[in-house]
Amino acid sequence: MTEENKENKAPEAKPEAQQLPVVHKFLIGQKMGMTQIFDAAGNLHAATVVKAGPCRVAYTRTKEKDGYQAVCLGFGHKKEHRANAAEKGLAKKLSSAPLRHLREFRVNDLKGAAEGQTASVERFTAGEWVDLQGVTKGHGFAGGMKRHNFKGGPASHGASDRERAPGSLGSRRSLGRVLPGQRMAGHWGVETCSVQKVKVLKIIPEENLILVNSGIPGATGSMVYITLTNKKTPKPPAPPSGKKAKKDVVKAAGKPAAKK
Repeated sequence: MTEENKENKAPEAKPEAQQLPVVHKFLIGQKMGMTQIFDAAGNLHAATVVKAGPCRVAYTRTKEKDGYQAVCLGFGHKKEHRANAAEKGLAKKLSSAPLRHLREFRVNDLKGAAEGQTASVERFTAGEWVDLQGVTKGHGFAGGMKRHNFKGGPASHGASDRERAPGSLGSRRSLGRVLPGQRMAGHWGVETCSVQKVKVLKIIPEENLILVNSGIPGATGSMVYITLTNKKTPKPPAPPSGKKAKKDVVKAAGKPAAKK
């Protein structure tokens, strides 16, 4: 190939410039806090702001090799000296800094997903319904009243030391022991929690922000996993038809001018 042909040849697209197909409706984000916004009709909505993406496709799982199909997304970066050997090897393969957060999303069909692609907020649109998953805040060691909403004991008859006690553990006579799963005092929080069927209020692609109409479990700065819901969602209202539609058209047109 001559030098002139080399100059005219278009450069190959780098993996960083390739986008994950929009059919894959999932992202990793970071909870930024809550606010409130008005919609087009003037209604006020509480909204949680999530900075979602851009995410990198770290690797894919195939049914032939791994027994299931999945796409693994990576979000954020960490310093190289804080990464282990496996993370450094993956970063070298992707020609990027070590990824901070990795998450696999199961899919029925890979549909063009490949390593090195990027995924951004453009795959979601305002009005769609999504599921959000996060890790709840940690509250340390908590008693039965705070952890399980127990009623507590009576505050009269001198029982001052039993007001917040959990009461009897309810061990059965034939067993004489505490059954597994008994609700008692212990560590509260730091549990995976999901909020299903949440409406997307607004997308701000310039800042990689998604505003959803719900609270999200977890503290500010915690990781949030966003997927398109498979729950039954409300259908948009159907346009009016028949006599009502004709009346609406007449109202929109206004009354005809009086004849002189």
